[in-house]
Amino acid sequence: MTTSADAAREAVTRVFGIRHHGPGSARSLRLALEEFAPDTILIEGPADADPLVGFVAADGMRPPVALLAYVPATPARAAFWPYASFSPEWQALRYAAEFAVPVRFCDLPAANALAASDDGGESGDPLAELAAAAGYDDAERWWDAVVESSADATAFDAITEAMAALRDSPVSAVVDAHTLRREAFMRQTMRKALKAGARRLAVVCGAWHAPALTGPLGPAAPDMRLLKGMPKVKATVTWVPWTHSRLSTASGYGAGVTSPGWYHHLFTETEQPVARWLTKVAGVLRAHDLPVSSAHVIEAVRLADTLATLRTRALAGLSEVTEAVRSVLCGGDETMVRVVVAELVVGEALGAVPEGVPTVPLDADLRAAMRTLRLKQEPTPKTLDLDLRKDRELERSRLLHRLRLLGIDWGTPITGEVRNTGTFRESWRLKWRPEFAVAVIEASRWGPTLRIAAQAKILDTAQSTGVTLADLTDALDLALLADLGDATEGLITRLESVAALDHDVTHLLAALPGLTKTLRYGDVRGTDTEALGHVADGLLVRICAGLPGAVTGLDTDAAAQVRALIDAAHTAVHTRDDAWSTAQWLTALEKLAERADVHGALVGRAVRLLSDAGVIDEGQAARRLSAALSIGNTPAAKAAWIDGFLGGRGLLLVHDRELLHLVDGWLESLAEDQFVETLPLLRRTFGAFESGERRAIGRAVRDTGPGPGTAVADIDSARGLLAMRTVAEILGVNS
Repeated sequence: MTTSADAAREAVTRVFGIRHHGPGSARSLRLALEEFAPDTILIEGPADADPLVGFVAADGMRPPVALLAYVPATPARAAFWPYASFSPEWQALRYAAEFAVPVRFCDLPAANALAASDDGGESGDPLAELAAAAGYDDAERWWDAVVESSADATAFDAITEAMAALRDSPVSAVVDAHTLRREAFMRQTMRKALKAGARRLAVVCGAWHAPALTGPLGPAAPDMRLLKGMPKVKATVTWVPWTHSRLSTASGYGAGVTSPGWYHHLFTETEQPVARWLTKVAGVLRAHDLPVSSAHVIEAVRLADTLATLRTRALAGLSEVTEAVRSVLCGGDETMVRVVVAELVVGEALGAVPEGVPTVPLDADLRAAMRTLRLKQEPTPKTLDLDLRKDRELERSRLLHRLRLLGIDWGTPITGEVRNTGTFRESWRLKWRPEFAVAVIEASRWGPTLRIAAQAKILDTAQSTGVTLADLTDALDLALLADLGDATEGLITRLESVAALDHDVTHLLAALPGLTKTLRYGDVRGTDTEALGHVADGLLVRICAGLPGAVTGLDTDAAAQVRALIDAAHTAVHTRDDAWSTAQWLTALEKLAERADVHGALVGRAVRLLSDAGVIDEGQAARRLSAALSIGNTPAAKAAWIDGFLGGRGLLLVHDRELLHLVDGWLESLAEDQFVETLPLLRRTFGAFESGERRAIGRAVRDTGPGPGTAVADIDSARGLLAMRTVAEILGVNS
């Protein structure tokens, strides 16, 4: 009678120590599996992901992809196990699917990994020591030269032996407790597979773990003690799309490689890989307007092959082809070499997962919306210009705004080339990143669909302590952009209550432009904003009533801030084009312009805005300017009034010669110490004008001559020349 122990002795186990995401390892593993013909395969990966193995061969599954494990209660607590087409683990999964071989993951379950307090993993790079022993200063270059450039099914025993020597070496990194627990779990999984009847068991794991799994497994008791009492959390595992750039070490991925794009090329292009690679490089450089001919490519291939021969390599590796690219195709231009590295060596490719993969309802709603609106997740930036008069493009805009509200910045608003065609246009820059998969899961706590989730989140934010008027007006604007009609009423109610309790007129002034913008966007998008109009009216009444008190006793810096708010509010009222609102606002500005106890920059600005609105004519504006420049005011106060009146509109002095004479006469009357005192403010005022405006003012001063009533006497030509040169420099006039 044959016992279970006898059966285990009859079974054959092969451990294949691989390098994660190595094309040479993947090709060698595929050959080794075909030669070994296992009846069971175990792969390093979270054991609770076993139910997802069946999706590997499903339609729509395209690497790079990753296993995502997360804690449903706190989705930000997550971990990824990514695979590319050139990952050995993926090739093992594909082999199992093609030949109907049972396959399981054998590493610690994600439920344990996510509960672990330590990060785990080996400290240091064990390959670096092997590379140093072989004379390489870079472990990646050594692995690329020894393993990745060829396929050898017999290399695994040598790799395991080398790793065993490293683990036993006194200078090697100490194997940490988390790694020991992982290896104990792997051995336990192997024992279960053998007990279940496996006779030809293949184990695919990182090369560092291979020595711990090779040979007799020994008694299970020590491993059980290591695993006893391990912390555990409730975890959910699914497949998500991944990108090549996220497989790169530059992304912070601990098991990453520096050149995923190159590795993908090596794995997929088995015939003349160097020539085909350099042809791709030529295409990239031509796309960047660099003249690269076929002769350049031929010469680059020759140089790469020559370098490989000199370095006794069977095939040119990445270092050789990069040197050939630098010397022949880029002419030594490191900038273009970096372009090649970014676009090809690292590369960018986004995988895909089948529709049936388990997911949260919010993700399913997002996928359905993307199909309907014909939007694709792409890893490279793409500009999307939308015409909001078209139903589909309007819905695209709403989708992107809802995602932004939920913290999923797939789209970023930009100023596009068609922006000047009006408010019916929107431009976005789209770029999908793998971590958005976690962001979608996190956002699912707000609701099962994008609309419901966005409404719930924006209302929750509005009710938070410390929310400001500006925050609420921004939220209202976003709610209308995202078509969250059910949230609008709650936001308006909250806005009214916060505004009623806020007695700071500067806060009210700051909120008014946002409300006006929201009103206009609502009109463009066909949204009912009547209630919002009542809020804006109430806000304006309180601003007009509180403005006199808010502008009293301000210093120069505070006056400059209030002036900017008044400018924005004036633009908002003008944009709204409502007769009642305009009348209320202009009345408040008239009261401000009559005040004698207000900073000159604000009075000057009020006069200027009233003049622009036609409330006062040019003659009245000139008389007010003359009064401001009269005896009794300090030079600094006069300069501030002029700055407020003229700021941003230099052509006013060109077209209104009376104003020009007043300013010119005042400047002529200044004593030297007064001129020096006011010069910084004057430079700021005139420096803000366009260069063409400054030249026009200079010509007007030159051509017009002294104004009426100006006496010319006792002119010191030498000192006058110095003064004129200074004025010419201020005005931007060539002397």
